[in-house]
Amino acid sequence: MLLTAIFVHSAQVQAAPQSHKAPTGDFAALSAQAEQASEHDRLDDAIALYRKALALKPAWSEGWWSLGTIQYDRNAFKDAAAAFRHAAALEPKKGSPRVMLGLCEFELGDDDAALKHIEDGKQLGLNPDPQFQEVMLYHEGVLLSRKGRFNAAGEVFSQLSKSGVQSEELILALGMTALQIRPKDLPVEGAPGREVVRLAGQAEALVATGKFDEARQAYSRLVSDYPDYLNIHYAHGRLLLQLGDVDDAVAAFQQEIKNSPQSVPARLQIAAARYLANSAEGLPYAQEAVKLAPQLPFAHYLYGLLLLDTGDFQQAIPHLELAVKGLKGEPGIYFALGRAYARAGRKQEAARARATFVRLKQQAGASKSTNADGEQPSLPSPDRASEGLAPPH
Repeated sequence: MLLTAIFVHSAQVQAAPQSHKAPTGDFAALSAQAEQASEHDRLDDAIALYRKALALKPAWSEGWWSLGTIQYDRNAFKDAAAAFRHAAALEPKKGSPRVMLGLCEFELGDDDAALKHIEDGKQLGLNPDPQFQEVMLYHEGVLLSRKGRFNAAGEVFSQLSKSGVQSEELILALGMTALQIRPKDLPVEGAPGREVVRLAGQAEALVATGKFDEARQAYSRLVSDYPDYLNIHYAHGRLLLQLGDVDDAVAAFQQEIKNSPQSVPARLQIAAARYLANSAEGLPYAQEAVKLAPQLPFAHYLYGLLLLDTGDFQQAIPHLELAVKGLKGEPGIYFALGRAYARAGRKQEAARARATFVRLKQQAGASKSTNADGEQPSLPSPDRASEGLAPPH
């Protein structure tokens, strides 16, 4: 199945927003003629008739949807975007028009707007047609990959794989996200690196479908056959972490650092894996991550946590304060900062940080911000925190 094409006409009844009060007179005749022309694939006539009907009744949201789907299928993406923009404005609580607007913007090269509208549409709720969902997810994943948000993209592509989608382009997309390669940097067909991407994608498809033993074997072959390929050990380490093999995962991340000395994500993974279990061991990796990526709030957060856990609360405070500026909605950072302030005797600041922690925890839900003992906050994944930091290929 080719994911770069979209199926809309047979899903039109399900996906189209509900029309407003039934009109009368010329509009009624024009709208009926437009729908009939569309059903009989007289698309030029349908477009003209929809435009005439919409000129009489601009609030006809279903007409804008139908006009947009026809123009999208004819690759008239600019006109389709205009139509879906009208439909979205008329039906602000419906997600499908926004997603279609985003798909048009994808084709027009406006990646920022495309991703925003697709993500907004997902939040509002969508047409349940499986192919509509697949096309939306694939394009969302591509957009995330283009921005270097590889882990978020990988989650989207894994969702497609888990749902049963099988295609060469999805396998390559999974491989690119695992190896942190932007789509524009995909090795050309026939190049040695292309096969590495494909094999990594196949391994990730096994992970997505819960075939972990096979995935482990696939990655073992990969790192054996291509030990110097950029991010191959990083991808392997992430799988090992998922399987609970922390020591082997750390060894894989250490090998990635040998291959790529500037790798911030690998250092963050090691530091996070060692936090609380052996914070002293993780500390130098967090310190190196801060030096390599001083602009990254999560690196300061993790370094501050490790400093605090190893007893150096005075040094922890400035790093946690820096992290707060970029992670204002993360409850755990205020918990850590409150502990550091308290140990430094800064009681009022400790109380404010603790109050902020409690408020954010209540907003997010306790299960999302604390561990099993209900007190010490869980550490956010370094995957999310290090998005976009992969070295260039």
